[in-house]
Amino acid sequence: MTGTRTGRSRLTQSDASVAAANAAKARAALTAWLARPLTSLHIVLGVFGLLTLLGLVMVLSASSVESFEQVGSSYSVFRRQLLFCLGGLVVFWVGMRIQPKVLRALAPAMLIGAVLLLVAVLIPGIGQVRGGARSWFVVGPISIQPAEIAKVALALWGAHVLAARQRVLGNWRQLLSPLLPVSLVIFTLIVVEPDLGTSVSLAIVVYALLFFAGAPVRLLAALTLGGAVGAVVLGFSAGYRQSRIMSFLSPNASDPLGAAYQAKQALYSLADGGLFGVGLGQGRAKWSYLPNAHNDFIYAIIGEELGMVGAIAVLVLFGLLAYVGLRIATRNTDPWLKLVVSTLTVWMVGQATINIGYVVGLLPVTGIPLPLVSSGGSALVTAMFVGGLLANAARHEPEAIAALRTHGQGRVARLLGLRLPEPYRSPGARAAARSAAPSPRAPRDARPPAQRSASSGWGAGSGRRGAGKQVPGQRDGRRQVPGQRGRR
Repeated sequence: MTGTRTGRSRLTQSDASVAAANAAKARAALTAWLARPLTSLHIVLGVFGLLTLLGLVMVLSASSVESFEQVGSSYSVFRRQLLFCLGGLVVFWVGMRIQPKVLRALAPAMLIGAVLLLVAVLIPGIGQVRGGARSWFVVGPISIQPAEIAKVALALWGAHVLAARQRVLGNWRQLLSPLLPVSLVIFTLIVVEPDLGTSVSLAIVVYALLFFAGAPVRLLAALTLGGAVGAVVLGFSAGYRQSRIMSFLSPNASDPLGAAYQAKQALYSLADGGLFGVGLGQGRAKWSYLPNAHNDFIYAIIGEELGMVGAIAVLVLFGLLAYVGLRIATRNTDPWLKLVVSTLTVWMVGQATINIGYVVGLLPVTGIPLPLVSSGGSALVTAMFVGGLLANAARHEPEAIAALRTHGQGRVARLLGLRLPEPYRSPGARAAARSAAPSPRAPRDARPPAQRSASSGWGAGSGRRGAGKQVPGQRDGRRQVPGQRGRR
């Protein structure tokens, strides 16, 4: 018996050592892969590709019943989402190809255009009302929500302003002007629509800009307190918002068929899914039980049909997005690009957190879609443009620039017409390079004429015109010092 126990213990120790060795090899392989120059780019492409593909599949599943009831075809919403996805691929390519300095130069014009669109959408006859908010332009089968464009434009322009004022970030007045007034104008236009969910996303953009720019803690605390007070006031300013908040605070006392209906049905869907789900396309909540199943509450359909495994996979993908976005921002040297990448990353992950939070009952319902997954053309195209910007920033990491310029680009990059990224140079380095460059109008040699003629061959010993002539005070092409005549 003793020998048997000893053999078992040795076998157990051997298995444990083998497992530890395998774990060490896996960690070493992961560390080596993360240290590669283009790892950030590959993670961005993988995360956005998987989320977009998952979104198309789940939109088809969640919208099939509603589409069939409305137009007699189960693919109407899916076809529209697929069309916007193709347009999103185009803007993804644009965001990946455009040079950061060009995009930064276009940021003010983009912001002005977004503000004009927000004003135009409020004009009756131009803007269309959907879901109680006048926030859409409708052109045939295509609908555009300018508030989605405004969020990205504000992030690009705000990063441009803050990156140019890094030396005065301790001055509140210099830090907040003109960022805060412009943000308040955009915020007011969105609230007037009204669209509280988008205004929350806009607040995330402004807060992230100030946070990553290095704003003082007191300023961030004041903005947090003011934002919380403003959210409470806006939440109770309309009856339907107040009922949502009250149903969240006291779900058991609320009418199950009233304001709490969507939240309760979402929880039922998640509970039905269990660990592995009821199967793709087999969910029951989309059969007129859960309103907006393919939009705001698509995460509930994912939990029902793919189970906890699918729901956790979505969380992992957005966690990877947060990691790679902050990794790219940390590894870049361009201050503007660092601010843009970190702000857009926090905005997308924050919006996903709010959406998943109210689906699982941790937050009141706000109507914010799940990025890249929920149906909606403007949100999808905007999110894919952000993905292109993140991929572009990943290519502009210093190590990635060195690798691409040393080993060249791959076949896919050449087919897409991607340019080689240019190293970032600070304004001081650019000014020094311009001052060191020779002026085309300056003389080639600024020495006295006597020295120029002597050294250039126009003096004694030259085979050109004037050869054999000596400059006074000079012997054999060398100037004599007074008092030293005849000395060698």
